[in-house]
Amino acid sequence: MSYSIEKKNEVLSLRSTGLSIKELAQGMGMSKSTISAWVKGVVLDENAQQRLKQRRIIGHYRTIETKRKKRDLLLKNYEKSAHETLSHINTTKDLKKLFCSIFFWTEGGKHTDTHVYFMNSDPDMVETFLSLLRSAFEIDLRKMRALVHIHEYHDETEIKEFWAKKTSIPLSQFTKSYLKPHTRIRIREGYKGCINVRYYDSRIALELRSLYNAFAKDVISLGA
Repeated sequence: MSYSIEKKNEVLSLRSTGLSIKELAQGMGMSKSTISAWVKGVVLDENAQQRLKQRRIIGHYRTIETKRKKRDLLLKNYEKSAHETLSHINTTKDLKKLFCSIFFWTEGGKHTDTHVYFMNSDPDMVETFLSLLRSAFEIDLRKMRALVHIHEYHDETEIKEFWAKKTSIPLSQFTKSYLKPHTRIRIREGYKGCINVRYYDSRIALELRSLYNAFAKDVISLGA
């Protein structure tokens, strides 16, 4: 399609004010490829360059915001689906034992038979494991011990109180804290260190180990 010299001059004039190729194409009812070819040699002054730069920044943030909204909607749908899935599962005591054994397998001490050992920095994971342990077995709180791993920038008393509340383990059963080496390059905001929880009952430790080993063999055999 051919255009008049007047229209081309109008495009060049508008471009010099800092309008983007997309804006020109939409405003003039033309293709972006044609606009791009016409304005290729246009020299923009500082104000025009600043306008284009600002528009690109705004466009970038709009893109990010659009993606965030899509992600949030997708996450909300998955969360709804997850709750629906869980509502169909009968969480029996045996199933809780299985879940507990998998937590123990992945985050626990796999080289000791004398006690149940679990270590993590995620409060939700620690609470979930202990909830499963307490509901699946008869637990004697007196056999529970806890040890926190902290850096030198932590307030030891504050960290211990935080984990005592999360685990429902009395502070009197927290042993001497372990001070982890720290490079000082990066301090994680809100990081509460790690907690090492131990429950001294060899029978439960052996039962959990046997359960996750048997479960693994069954799953592997099904896929063979």
